[in-house]
Amino acid sequence: MKKNTLSVILPVMFGFLAMGFIDMIGLVTSNVRADFDMSDGLVNTISLSCYLWFLLLSIPVGMALTRWGRKKMVLLSLAIHVVALLLPYVSYSFASVLVAFSLIGIGNTILQVAMNPLVTDVVNADRVTSTITFGQATKAFGSIVAPFVAMWTAVALGHWQLLFPIYAGLSLLGLIWLWITPIEEAPREARKVGVKDTLVLLKDKFILACFVGIVVLVAADVAVNMTLPRLMTDEFGLSTEKANLCNSLYFLARTIAAFAGGALLLKVSDKKFFSWGCWIAMAGLVLFAALGKLGLVPVLVAVCIFGVGYANLFGIVFSFAMRRAPEKANEVSALLIVGLIGGAILPPVLGWIRDVSGSQVAAVAAIAVVWIYMLWLIRRIREA
Repeated sequence: MKKNTLSVILPVMFGFLAMGFIDMIGLVTSNVRADFDMSDGLVNTISLSCYLWFLLLSIPVGMALTRWGRKKMVLLSLAIHVVALLLPYVSYSFASVLVAFSLIGIGNTILQVAMNPLVTDVVNADRVTSTITFGQATKAFGSIVAPFVAMWTAVALGHWQLLFPIYAGLSLLGLIWLWITPIEEAPREARKVGVKDTLVLLKDKFILACFVGIVVLVAADVAVNMTLPRLMTDEFGLSTEKANLCNSLYFLARTIAAFAGGALLLKVSDKKFFSWGCWIAMAGLVLFAALGKLGLVPVLVAVCIFGVGYANLFGIVFSFAMRRAPEKANEVSALLIVGLIGGAILPPVLGWIRDVSGSQVAAVAAIAVVWIYMLWLIRRIREA
């Protein structure tokens, strides 16, 4: 029986905070776009360089978990984050940002594959869903503060790029905290785990549905994260700094909803909660597209509605998939994290739509179309 002690849970939660550093990609691309006067299509290759690693490395990382252990892999990921986050500060250019976010993608892939199974080592089975949901809320908090830190460093210190060493320091702190925290991991399996052992899970139609769900969830989140500040600058004439603050409002709505959801999931059916979330998020996207040219406040309200609906969906889908095959938690986690490739697929497409149509609103409408899959997934979750 796991003890659920805060002394063990808190350093794991800090790992979720570091996981959220990847969400500053929206802020960074907005600033890079302004600093180097780049097109949407070209600057969106930053997301491709970052999220491509979820496709390439997730399964090998899942295999490594069985050999080296979950805690060691999380420590490795945090070390990679430290190095990656220092690069753009040492030498700021489009090339250095590409390399940095490529490394962040590698570190975050390891972190996301290892973190959710590690949660099962520190809490009881009946608290896994709520703990992962709280973890996602902690992740979102890291996303909230990034624009404020960037604005503070720009105004007070003269360089928004000082955000990078600050986040590098936080990653180092998380690494040290987890390193000195004793965690009793589940016994490692003696059997060898290969790529085939992971991919064969897709034969399970429910796990396949959850996998596609993760692809859509991440694609929509990254797309909103990158599209919102550009809509603010293109349609409403906000400065890059103020436009980035709008992303903080989106992540604030997500964080509040995620913390509230983590508590409610202890009392409310996660299946019912999933249905509510999908419909609320869809309403937010439809309003976002419909109100995209009508006013700043209506757009922000619509984005917050999407954030409230979205907040708990990732954790719920993840926990349902892991419950489907608990004896293969490492493989299931690795497979689902491959789904984060959605963050690399949709943004370049939306950049092309924006360049061709001349409208960010058209890109938002495309996100809403993709979200229809989540409404279909409600039925599969109910039947699980």
